Amino acid sequence: MDKKPLRDYEFWLLVGSQFLYGPETLEQVADHSTIIAKGLDEAKEIPCKVVYKATLKTPEEITKWIKEANYDDSCAGIIVWMHTFSPSKMWINGLELLQKPYCHLHTQFNRNIPDEGIDMDFMNLNQSAHGDREHGFIAARMRLKRKIVVGYWEDEDVRQDLGCWMRSAIGAIESKKLKVVRFGDNMRNVAVTEGDKVGVQMRLGWQVNTWGVGDLIKEIDKVTEKEIDEKMASYATLYTFATEELVTVRYQAREEIAMRRFLDRQGACAFTNTFEDLQEMKQLPGLASQNMMADGYGYGGEGDWKVSAMTALIKRMTEGMEGGTAFMEDYTYDLQKGKELSLGSHMLEVCPSLAAGKPRIEVHPLGIGGKEPPARLVFEGHTGNAVVASLIDMGGRLRLIVQDITVVKPIYKMPNLPVARVMWKPEPDLKTGAHLWILAGGAHHTVLSFDANAQMLEDWCEIVGIEFVHISVSSTVEGMKQQLFLSDLAWKFQ
Repeated sequence: MDKKPLRDYEFWLLVGSQFLYGPETLEQVADHSTIIAKGLDEAKEIPCKVVYKATLKTPEEITKWIKEANYDDSCAGIIVWMHTFSPSKMWINGLELLQKPYCHLHTQFNRNIPDEGIDMDFMNLNQSAHGDREHGFIAARMRLKRKIVVGYWEDEDVRQDLGCWMRSAIGAIESKKLKVVRFGDNMRNVAVTEGDKVGVQMRLGWQVNTWGVGDLIKEIDKVTEKEIDEKMASYATLYTFATEELVTVRYQAREEIAMRRFLDRQGACAFTNTFEDLQEMKQLPGLASQNMMADGYGYGGEGDWKVSAMTALIKRMTEGMEGGTAFMEDYTYDLQKGKELSLGSHMLEVCPSLAAGKPRIEVHPLGIGGKEPPARLVFEGHTGNAVVASLIDMGGRLRLIVQDITVVKPIYKMPNLPVARVMWKPEPDLKTGAHLWILAGGAHHTVLSFDANAQMLEDWCEIVGIEFVHISVSSTVEGMKQQLFLSDLAWKFQ
């Protein structure tokens, strides 16, 4: 899987001004803009390059630079800032052409007003307070999708907001390249894993295609013993072997090598399979899928291509962060009054990026599928604040449902449950949260992420143009019903 490092993406700082103030002022604008771009570029909160490109003073300059941003593959978005007053009618033609994510940074070069230093020259130069309002009007008038970040450019919260949006913008750019390989179809008679693949490609850019399991089996048969030996050595450095059934583990290594080769040949970063369609495969991939997810591949069980793609995409958006992101499924609840928790897991395929300690390789019967007991990674998830996200097809539109959760240490040992396990408290509480989730149509498969947050995913939804639903500590059933009712009305006209 060939991935472009996030740091190779650029966000272009385009600064608004005009010729009214003379060349000296414009030189100062350029100097200040260069300093701001360098300061942002070097900030730890900023994952990509920030490049000051130009001070734009005419409609022709604005149109030229926006066209260049559209056509430059290294540019993931533009950041606009009005240092002085920039008459916003100049921006209309250029903004009508914009195809890249767009952030309006409302800041100013100086933190404080200089008491004795402020004069009319200072006022003419430092006009962001009203220059950005002029620019804000035209974007609102044109109904443009944009991110607005407000505050002093050296402040940590401003840089965090900007960095978070950059990751959302990368998600929108990467979405257009995303390919999903489906080994067979989805689990029979399941509704939520279905969806309009043509509509999704039109909206998000995802290419979702199916290959027969027989095609994968041919690839499995080509794997050499030497390749398996190398993969086993890699497993030994990453995980603890808690089984002596090495032949079983070697078969998982064989499956992983074959699946990686197959996906890489297709340029795909996500895949699905189902225990109902294994043909001559000896085991359902468990350890194989988990180890691939640890390297950034997306996965969806039972043919769930939407959650597979979202897992890959969120992993890409949060690259370089260390909390972990994984395919997940709500399994069962602990309903102790006032202490209700959800237990998340899956038959096999939970990404070890969530692990609190070193995962163990174990072999156990699966109980379904009729194949050999597969090897899998067993571990407890670490604790912290996280989200679970579910993308669903509402028929004519997509909806991303995101719920805030608090992951806790599992309250039981569960010695006879041979799978990875994560326990969490959903917001605002399990009873209300489950009610809201079901009301919104959330699936049983989700992406659980300690790195992404609701704001990052909401920004992504706004950029790509899909509905967003957030379940948080302040959510109520009455409020959700009203939101969904109004959303149904609004999206009919999208």
